[in-house]
Amino acid sequence: QVQLVESGGGLVQDGGSLRLACATSGRTFSYFAMGWFRQAPGKERELVASISRSGGNTYYAESVKGRFTISRDDAKNTVYLQQNSLKPEDTAVYYCAAVFTTIRSDYYTKKSDYQHWGQGTQVTVSS
Repeated sequence: QVQLVESGGGLVQDGGSLRLACATSGRTFSYFAMGWFRQAPGKERELVASISRSGGNTYYAESVKGRFTISRDDAKNTVYLQQNSLKPEDTAVYYCAAVFTTIRSDYYTKKSDYQHWGQGTQVTVSS
């Protein structure tokens, strides 16, 4: 089992930046590919970004490409989501998620791929 705890959310103005962090504990972090999802009120939970075990392969939703960066620090058992040029439409609860995999180079894009989820952190972007 692995536990995930997100932090770093908050209220920011249009155009501002935040860095979300997801600290993990339990099983060895380096065996997990990671993802960040978000869910706005009344909408489905959607993938924002994902990263492979190696950290060398990443995926971004079109809506955040060029603005968000996912990264991982295996020494700290933490995955990050740097959010720049935030827009009001980025307002949502952001969740990190983990998938155990033997493949170091793969990232995962489906919600059903992920076995472990954090409790979420609220990001609110004001106009």
